[in-house]
Amino acid sequence: MINNYIKLALKVLARRKFFTFISLFGISLTLVVLMVATAIGDNLFAPRKPQSRFDRVLGVYVISLRSDQGSHTGPPGYGFLDKNLRGLPGAENMSIFSTISGTVLYHEGRRIETYIKRADGAYWQILDFDFVEGGPYSQADDDAGRFVAVISDELRTRLFGRNAALGRTFEADGMRFRVVGVVRGVPITRYAGFSEIWVPTHTTKIDNFRRANTGSFNGIVLAHSRSDFDGLRSAFAERISHFKFDDPREFNQLVAGLDTPFEGVARVMTNNQFDRKASNVVRTVFLVMALLFITLPTMNLISINLSRIMERASEIGVRKAFGASSRSLVGQFIVENIVLTVIGGFIGFLLSVAAIAALNGSGWIPHASFDINFRIFLWGMLIAAIFGVISGVWPAWRMSRMHPVNALRGGVA
Repeated sequence: MINNYIKLALKVLARRKFFTFISLFGISLTLVVLMVATAIGDNLFAPRKPQSRFDRVLGVYVISLRSDQGSHTGPPGYGFLDKNLRGLPGAENMSIFSTISGTVLYHEGRRIETYIKRADGAYWQILDFDFVEGGPYSQADDDAGRFVAVISDELRTRLFGRNAALGRTFEADGMRFRVVGVVRGVPITRYAGFSEIWVPTHTTKIDNFRRANTGSFNGIVLAHSRSDFDGLRSAFAERISHFKFDDPREFNQLVAGLDTPFEGVARVMTNNQFDRKASNVVRTVFLVMALLFITLPTMNLISINLSRIMERASEIGVRKAFGASSRSLVGQFIVENIVLTVIGGFIGFLLSVAAIAALNGSGWIPHASFDINFRIFLWGMLIAAIFGVISGVWPAWRMSRMHPVNALRGGVA
């Protein structure tokens, strides 16, 4: 029976080309937006190189110092992370690195705008970069403040053309660094991994960063397994409960936590107002936005389906006069709608692939490498199927209530 419904649906869609085009346009456009947004979200939060271990990573990305007089929210300082993250029970490793900052290089008379990040030696043990030349610097290099650097392959080309970069030098932030490694470019969406220059933390010109509680650093902890997350969070919370404020009259409350990458972004988006509940707030906002975005094309498709069904009133009247049950007619029209939305889903998938390729090649996002993987494709098809069922149920129910006589006259019961 389903096979007959599908064959009939394809014939009906081919017969009513205008309605089919309008429906497919709305469905595919909606899915393109949703699938591209999902691809970007997947790229941001799913474990991928060089953050492929981030399903086991918690981080401190933002802290808040508060009092009745005011508050300060921003990235933590090196001193805060050094005192409160090292040696947490259940941690396999930990790293402290700076937020990225823009810098300008002047090399052989050329001005090159790029990004720089300072990181310790453990950073290279937690993140898994693809090295095309050399390797990472070590913790000993960081402790000694050696002027060594890892650069991206794209920056290597801009600095040295097609020549090897290993052992060559360049000047950044008024200091001359020697290249010890070259890695494949990292998209800016991989927040912890992105930069174009990585240098040891202790090459910073100003030494008082070692004691600062707020500043421009992040800290990450690699757990042995996700089952250690609760223990790590509890241990961190216990440590910061004993935090000593520089001036209790200025600030007397600290809000901070160990977060997954999504929870960290949620904290930043909510200005750290909800602590760990921030992720639920942001997730709810995204879900509501997605539902609202789907609602309009769903309502339009319902209207189109009602018009399409009314044009077939005589066909429905004949079938009901010959004994067709309301159940079989509802099933037929829902199958027709699902077929329509699945076709729209495939068109949306192809358009999404084209949109992602255009976004990757546009240069708007440095080193962008978005893709539509199998998981995103399945989510897209599931959304399309749900879309088809929802937009088909009401018209099908209206159609099933038609009296055969009224249906043959082109009316509704």
